[in-house]
Amino acid sequence: MSLYLGVDIGTSSSKGVLVDEDGVVKRLAVREHEVDRPQPGHVEMDASVWWHEFVSLAEELTAGTTVAAVGVSGMGPCVLVTDEAGTPLRPAILYGIDTRATEQIDALNRELDGILERCGSVLSTQAVGPKLAWLAEHEQTGSRLFMPASWLAYQLTGAYTLDYHSASQCTPLFDTHALDWYRPWAQRIAPDLELPPLAWPGDVAGHTREPIAGIPAGTPVITGTIDAWTEAVSVGAQNPGDLMLMYGTTMFLIATVDRPLTTPAMWGTVGAFPGTRNLAGGMATSGAITAWLRDLTGAGYEQLLAEAEASGPGARGLLMLPYFAGERTPVMDPDARGVIAGLTLEHSRGDLYRAALEATALGVRHNVEALHEAGADIRRVVAVGGGTRGGLWTRIVSDVTGLAQVVPRVTTGAAYGAAFLAAGDKDINAWNPVAETIEPNPRHSNEYDELYALYRDLYPATRSIAHSLATRHRRTP
Repeated sequence: MSLYLGVDIGTSSSKGVLVDEDGVVKRLAVREHEVDRPQPGHVEMDASVWWHEFVSLAEELTAGTTVAAVGVSGMGPCVLVTDEAGTPLRPAILYGIDTRATEQIDALNRELDGILERCGSVLSTQAVGPKLAWLAEHEQTGSRLFMPASWLAYQLTGAYTLDYHSASQCTPLFDTHALDWYRPWAQRIAPDLELPPLAWPGDVAGHTREPIAGIPAGTPVITGTIDAWTEAVSVGAQNPGDLMLMYGTTMFLIATVDRPLTTPAMWGTVGAFPGTRNLAGGMATSGAITAWLRDLTGAGYEQLLAEAEASGPGARGLLMLPYFAGERTPVMDPDARGVIAGLTLEHSRGDLYRAALEATALGVRHNVEALHEAGADIRRVVAVGGGTRGGLWTRIVSDVTGLAQVVPRVTTGAAYGAAFLAAGDKDINAWNPVAETIEPNPRHSNEYDELYALYRDLYPATRSIAHSLATRHRRTP
């Protein structure tokens, strides 16, 4: 029986799975890591971490076996620039949680007309273009551009390539209508950059040049793509009307639509498969806040979940804005900041943890409303990611949004999706059938409707203060 290796490089960990041809996970391994924050607003990671963790995972997972193909995936859109030989010139600049390029965003918006119409998205901290412009102004743009998945494929095969979806998040360098680089703007922003040839995520980028980490020479390696899209692949959320919710370090939403849709509040992208289109959104934090509270309080997740369950809907009068790293969609405000409103001496860590879970759910509702307003038709919601374990978080999201969610049998996520793409012509519904459906509890709807109204009021009421504090924070040594 053929075996397939899937590896995903995430924000807080790298995950690997070994999957058989029926979609059964035979082995799973994780390597935890941390991002680097050299100064306020800068979030980076050394590409050597990506490669070393891939090798470590592959050696563990392939021991005593032979894999038929390798799937790769990773967080993004990231900016890893190298010289002509593929040697990194600096650590990779991460996706929208890195907010360094706000001045470049403003400058490009003044100079370039029709970015939303041509590229599918407005310029934001998620976009690659402004970060390349920042590098050009402060350091150097380099000769080649990589993201985690394309970097792993390059290390394994020597092929310099990028997938169409990841390219569509390189705003404003990519024309989503022509499905090609828009060279006039690419030349303006990064004139010395060799733009990578494009392929679809499931296409074979090349074959391993030599035996490595238990993988034989000549093994096919797919091109891969950004982790959220690989997560959507892993749960079969690829048809018009599907919405994937990824419960991870950040919360991500991908709606599959039947035609290109654009709105300043969300990201319009090319899908993971030919002919597909998405309207997507991402919160800057979600699981990152729960991890922060875990570390701050010293309590484990099981204890915090039990205490949050006991706190009950509304967290005994607490309301949180989850903008602890600015906010991506639909607020698009890198200077937004976290707020905890309603605190008293009577509140406990369980109340705080409940408020954090509810804050992410309220953020999901805000994003879902923006998707609807843009014309997305949401008929099926699929949940995936580590945050689906335990049940409380997913139940809160259903209660807050009023949406049922289906949870597949395998919620490993992007690594599993990468293995599926590597396997080629398989049926994801046979590989990963639905295991559970979470229905909203109507008894909580009024409570959460009232809380959502307060949530929407809290950001504009505190925005100017948050922006002033963000300025002060940037001045902090």
